[in-house]
Amino acid sequence: MMTYASQPESLQEWQAHGQYFDFAGHNIFYKTAGGRDKPVVLLIHGFPTASWDWRHQWLLLSQDYFVITADMLGFGFSDKPTTAQYSISLQADLFDVLLDKLDVEQYHLVAHDYGDTVAQELLARQAEHAKQRILSVQLLNGGLFPETHRPVLVQKLLISPLGSLFSRLFNEQKLRSTFAHICRQPLSDEELAGIWYLFSFNHGARVMHKLIRYMQERREHRARWVGALQTCQVPMQIINGADDPISGRHMVQRFTEVVGDKPIISLEGVGHYPQLEAPRAVSDALIAFLKGL
Repeated sequence: MMTYASQPESLQEWQAHGQYFDFAGHNIFYKTAGGRDKPVVLLIHGFPTASWDWRHQWLLLSQDYFVITADMLGFGFSDKPTTAQYSISLQADLFDVLLDKLDVEQYHLVAHDYGDTVAQELLARQAEHAKQRILSVQLLNGGLFPETHRPVLVQKLLISPLGSLFSRLFNEQKLRSTFAHICRQPLSDEELAGIWYLFSFNHGARVMHKLIRYMQERREHRARWVGALQTCQVPMQIINGADDPISGRHMVQRFTEVVGDKPIISLEGVGHYPQLEAPRAVSDALIAFLKGL
C-alpha cells in the first residue's frame, strides 16, 4: 500500500546518498532508489535547479518503482565546464549513457521545464528507431512550444549579448526574487537556500548564459520537438501549475490545439514548480497515471 514519506531528504542527505558516473570526461551526479526488479521511472529536472526538485516524490515513487534521476551537465552537483557546448542533444545523450550504465531497457519518463525539452528530444529519438524504450511520459510546466513560452527578465538578460556579464552578477537575492515571481505557493527558506547552493556549486554562474541557449534551440528545432509530441505513440499526461506566468494555462491551451486530447491535470493556484508547490497533488497525479497504464 502506498504511504507518504513524512519528511523528504535534506539537500545534505540527497547529496550523501548519490553517486557519480563519467560522461564525456565529466562527473555527473545521479541517484537511484527502489528495487531493480520494479518498473523504471526516470525523473528529469528543470532550469536552473537540479534533481533535488524531486525529493517530495522520490521515496513515494521508490515504493513501487526503480527511480532514477541525475543533475544534468552544468547543473547541481555535476561538473559545470566552461568549455562545454551545452545543448539539449548533449543532455539527452547523458541520460542515454546513464540508462545504459544501469542496464535499463525500458522506462517511464517524468520531466519538468528544461527537462521537458530533453524529454522531447528523447521521444524524437525513439520515433527514429524501431525499438521502444520510453513506455510513458508525464510533463510538468515547461516551454513545449516556443510561441507560448514567456521568459522572465532573468532569462531575457541571460540570452542577451550581456548574458555572460549578467550571469556573473546573479546572486541569491535575484534568484529568490525570480522564484517569488514564478511560484504561486511560496517556497520555504530552506528550499530557496538549497536551490541557491546547488546553483552556485562548482561556480555554476559561469555557465548560466550557456545553458539558457535552450530557448534558442526550441525555436530552431521546433518541428522536431513539437513533432515528437504530435506523433508520440505512448501514453502521455500533462501536469500543469495553471498560474505559472511562464508556461501555465496558456501553454496547456496551445498543447490541446497542437497535440490534441491528452490527460491534463490542471493545478489552480500553483505556479512554475508544481512538484515543490503542490507536492502531494503532483505525487498523486504521477502515481495514478502510472498505475492506470
